[in-house]
Amino acid sequence: MTTISYDADVVAWANEQARLIRAGRLDQLDLEHIAEEIEDVGKSEQRELASRMAVLMAHLIKWQYQPERQSNSWRRTIKEQRKALAFHLKQVPSLKPRLADAEWQGAIWADAVTLAIDETGMGAFPDDCPWTIEQILADDFLPA
Repeated sequence: MTTISYDADVVAWANEQARLIRAGRLDQLDLEHIAEEIEDVGKSEQRELASRMAVLMAHLIKWQYQPERQSNSWRRTIKEQRKALAFHLKQVPSLKPRLADAEWQGAIWADAVTLAIDETGMGAFPDDCPWTIEQILADDFLPA
């Protein structure tokens, strides 16, 4: 069995697990924790997608509801988030179905609204996202 405890030092544990795999000592692996770590990789990818989408949507909200404050900085953030989202979806195409999930969209919209409220002090935003995913991700879309 492994000599380094997962709970004591996860980095040292991970290095030991990699060494054991490379050495072909599969009988000594901590399979339960390895399975958890593999699942966590997927969760991390999902969190990144959700976080980037919420930031993008929050900036689109601000763009629409604070036209007098529209700036190159906001435009740059919108562009950067779209670019990062496109790259992320290209690298992890299994995340694409999330974009069509209405429950996921609702949760991301709620996060985006919370971000927009925190950043603007405003609070009169729609309960549901007024834009399609295609619009949100389109390079040329900015809400009026």
